[in-house]
Amino acid sequence: MDQWKAPLGLLGEDVLRRLSKMLDNSSCGWRQLARVMAEDPRFHSSESEMTHYSLQVLRNIGSPSRTLLARLADQSCTVELLLWGLKTMDHHNAVEYLTQTLSRQIQIITQPQSQQVQAGAKVTLFCRASGPPGLCYQWFKGKEEILNGVFPKLVLFPFHSANQGHYICRVSLGGSCVFSLWAHVRLEAFSAGCPSSFFFGSVSGLRISTQPQSQALTEGETLLLECRAVSNPPAQYEWYHNSEPLKLHQTHSLKIPCVTTAQRGKYTCKAFNLYHKVWSEEAVVTIGPISTDASWVETDARSPPSVVETQEPDDRQRESEKFAVQKTETPHPPVEQFYATDKVALLIGNMNYAHHRQLCAPIADVHELANLLRQMDFKVVSLLDLNWHEMHSAVTGFLLLLDKGVYGLLYFAGHGYENYGNSFMVPIDAPASCTSEHCLCVQNILTRMQDKETGLNVFLLDMCRKRNIHDDVLVQTGLLKVTANIVFGYATCIDARAYEVKNEEVSNGIFIRFLKQRVCEDEKVTVMLDRVAEDMGRCRITHGRQALELRSNLSERRCLTDHIQTEQCSESYSARTLHWTVAHVLPKSQTLHFDCGVIVQLGFAAEFSNVMVIYTRIQKKPANIINCSAQLTDFPVDVEIDLKKTNQDTPLEAGSLLLIKEELPTEAHSRYTRVFGLQRLKKELVFTVCLHYTYSNLDEEIQENQTVTAGKPLVSKLNLYSFSGPTSDATASGVVSVCDANQPQEATFDELLDTPQPLISE
Repeated sequence: MDQWKAPLGLLGEDVLRRLSKMLDNSSCGWRQLARVMAEDPRFHSSESEMTHYSLQVLRNIGSPSRTLLARLADQSCTVELLLWGLKTMDHHNAVEYLTQTLSRQIQIITQPQSQQVQAGAKVTLFCRASGPPGLCYQWFKGKEEILNGVFPKLVLFPFHSANQGHYICRVSLGGSCVFSLWAHVRLEAFSAGCPSSFFFGSVSGLRISTQPQSQALTEGETLLLECRAVSNPPAQYEWYHNSEPLKLHQTHSLKIPCVTTAQRGKYTCKAFNLYHKVWSEEAVVTIGPISTDASWVETDARSPPSVVETQEPDDRQRESEKFAVQKTETPHPPVEQFYATDKVALLIGNMNYAHHRQLCAPIADVHELANLLRQMDFKVVSLLDLNWHEMHSAVTGFLLLLDKGVYGLLYFAGHGYENYGNSFMVPIDAPASCTSEHCLCVQNILTRMQDKETGLNVFLLDMCRKRNIHDDVLVQTGLLKVTANIVFGYATCIDARAYEVKNEEVSNGIFIRFLKQRVCEDEKVTVMLDRVAEDMGRCRITHGRQALELRSNLSERRCLTDHIQTEQCSESYSARTLHWTVAHVLPKSQTLHFDCGVIVQLGFAAEFSNVMVIYTRIQKKPANIINCSAQLTDFPVDVEIDLKKTNQDTPLEAGSLLLIKEELPTEAHSRYTRVFGLQRLKKELVFTVCLHYTYSNLDEEIQENQTVTAGKPLVSKLNLYSFSGPTSDATASGVVSVCDANQPQEATFDELLDTPQPLISE
């Protein structure tokens, strides 16, 4: 990470305290800095916050400047932005100090390299960093620390299958640290003479979903080839022309304007990620002379050419003649390639309602859609069970990530209703007789999105659209702009319910069950959703009950798979990436050493942006200790813990239905605890690791405790709980819920395919 783009919090406490002393004055101090930083709406400080800063002088060790800097850090302010603010207010001493400090920060100058070696060979990985004296090195294989890896050089000898994996080096000094790039080390898996493209092409986990198509062009036209792959992690691309690499073309699309005969030949694409690579089919491009017909217009490469009879036996000549006839007889408008300046998605799934019927499907629906959107390079924020304040804060944070040309997608699964053409999402704390005052109006969010001049606004609402008899207020939404970039995908029609199907382990909503099969298709958004509607219409169990409704004014062929182009907005793209990244940082794994000689590894995994799984593993124990286990206790009251499911033997027993076993270790002596509701965490996450063990010659169990501080993980850094607005705890007794309180019989999806019966609404 560029040290200037780094989050403000990474400067370290000593640097921030020194800056605070420089800014704790009235002439050129924290008040002036707050006014300068307020030019960016993200860093605006209200009058009450300014008062809070000034009152810090009443505390023994209080500092208004340090409190302001802490708030800027929580709001994802970068070092570069702070330096800009200090320069703007002409604080020369602070600018000089910060500049000199950064010049001494850690920088990795030699990265470890991926390797493919034979069994028994000697593998050496190097990681060298520049910075102040006393740098510490730590090597990790995946999420597991290598205990003897404390040097810039890591030697694996003799290398065997158990050593295969991804290695990374952490370089630290005090509270600052940087990570190297991942290096993938693996055994040679194919014999001599077997081409690597053949071997990797057969590996599962990476497949070509869109093949480049052969084309016949004339000189001066634009060549556009596309190759898309489905994989996790997302694939990278390299294009080849007549087996020669095209180094300037490394995206899923190859676009060459004004082609000449030099561009004719065979084109192939290599898709690859950290684990696999695969080659596309060959696309043959023929290029003929310039057409003399002035009335000809470039045809849509996606439209099938007209069928033309010919006696010419040469296939390429036949294709060229067919193309020429199409140009003169059936002209089409030119193909325009659309790009996004970035892609951002907010996914909310509400299940555990206080005054409404509980839902089952949103947890799986949000998780599966998030994974699919990440494959299309969306920055995804996935949140479960938000109250009114948290939903407003989440939407506000979502809007901060939007900008001109950005694709914004909002998905909501939960209770909802529709009145007078406006759709309302119901938070988990909404009263039984809730009205628009207690909910979020989707149309108001759309108005705020359009103010950002977004390139595409997609709303996928997986909720009921029944009329709310308790809400007779006509909400006045803002005027929508004529931007032709809005798509609404409603899971059901007006005045109808949306359904979910209860399975034994993981439930799915009907909408997502069909959407996930097509959402990654390289098609205009409305075309993709039309196909989802057709699929739902062919499903016998939903026929006459639920049908997808599509509303759109999208006149351009914009797809969720469109490429991201950042040349014109690289700074805003970097800032947006940093803002999103800060909200998805997990605590670093820790190794705890107990007095009895037991070593416990503590690790963290993200299930959603506000749900985390913590695991403990006995890494080492003396031979005379038996029945050893590490358990987590004493969590803050802010977060939610299911005490019946803490410290379980498997992630499934801990309540995590979704984390695949590759994401968490499943060795013996491991324990898993699921922490949710991280958006409500007001301070750092502090808990206790309690070690229980028994010596082989004693019957009495012994206990040792260690306190662990995990900082503010994931979305807790955004302080979603702090949104200030009207209260949402109004209640009215004796009034039925917005949605039908009757609970029809639950059934598995497979059973419903055989015998139609009632589904569970919403």
